[in-house]
This record gives sequence, structure tokens and C-alpha cells, in this order.
Amino acid sequence: MAKKSMIEREKKREALVKKYAVKRAALKEIVSDESKPMEERFRASLKLAKLPRNSSAVRLHNRCQLTGRPHAYYRKLKISRIALRDLGSSGQIPGMVKSSW
Repeated sequence: MAKKSMIEREKKREALVKKYAVKRAALKEIVSDESKPMEERFRASLKLAKLPRNSSAVRLHNRCQLTGRPHAYYRKLKISRIALRDLGSSGQIPGMVKSSW
């Protein structure tokens, strides 16, 4: 189980990303548009830099939904390998047969 503080920090980042997504996308569009004047593009890049760092989607980290583990994460299942093994052992995943010898 991951530390509660790390899980909460990740939730806070997700909320910030969601909050600033539209504003960030609009500013990025202005910055990347070559037809706009250089001054306007520069002002947009300054505004983009003033946004909170944690509002960038790049700073998000995938975590297991059951345990919060950041490593060995299966994107398709949204859980870690350890949680997958536990669920498979208890027979909670349909079609998964866990063999042991």
C-alpha cells in the first residue's frame, strides 16, 4: 500500500490538470501558431509559465486503483501486478486461471 500522502498528492494533481486543461490548451495553441505576431506568442508563453506546475498533464503518474502502487502498473486494467495476482488467486477475475505447482 502506498503512502496516503502520495495518493492524495496525485489526486490533487489530477484535479489541477482537469481545472486548467482548457486554459492550458488555448495558450499552447497561441504559442504554436506561426501566423500570430511574435509578441502575442511570447505573452501567451509567459502566461503559460505562470500556471501551476502541477496543472501540466505530464506530471501525472499512473497508480494502481486498489493499492496506489506507482510501479508495475497495467494500463489496460488500471491495477498493479501484485493486485492482479491477489485478485486472480481469489478467483475474482473471470477467465483468469492462476496455476501454481
